[in-house]
Amino acid sequence: MDERLHLAVNMGVSGTDILHGELKNLMYETEQALAEYTNHDEEQNDQTVDRLHLEGMLDAYVKVYQLTYDLSFAIQDRIRLTNR
Repeated sequence: MDERLHLAVNMGVSGTDILHGELKNLMYETEQALAEYTNHDEEQNDQTVDRLHLEGMLDAYVKVYQLTYDLSFAIQDRIRLTNR
């Protein structure tokens, strides 16, 4: 595991917050890689395997990113309702 992730764990950052941040980084990196394709002839590169792979990865990252929000709010609601 990356050293900064160990640091976050040791600082008491919740797993959902760590995952949320990592997913944000992965989405940004994937968006940057996809932007390189739009700098070229879009028609020629539109259906390349690499571009389709990146689009699929971005879609998956977004779904899990949304899940981290849902989990975080559900945990907060449970804590608020049960005081634990």
